[in-house]
Amino acid sequence: MTLYVRLTPRAASDRLGQTAEAGDRTHLEASVRALPEKGAANAALLRLLAKRLDVPRSSIQISRGLSARHKAIQIEGDPKLLVRRLRSLIPAATKQSSDRAEND
Repeated sequence: MTLYVRLTPRAASDRLGQTAEAGDRTHLEASVRALPEKGAANAALLRLLAKRLDVPRSSIQISRGLSARHKAIQIEGDPKLLVRRLRSLIPAATKQSSDRAEND
């Protein structure tokens, strides 16, 4: 499964935020305290995702965007289970998406 993320380093806390539109893709907003130096912010992002999705760290890797804010993260595992876990982490974003779909 590929997850698109917009990473903000040097944040006050490590957290996953809401989803947002960027061009033709929806991405997950994520923040980490680590600095964007020597891969520290990327490593913090991967640890955060592994912990929150309850998957081994070895099953997650950055496939695009190593030095950019927008990243493509490749996650090994059951896509349906991963999507369900992601939705449980970002209920406000899921609700907003549902509300928008209902209003369209």
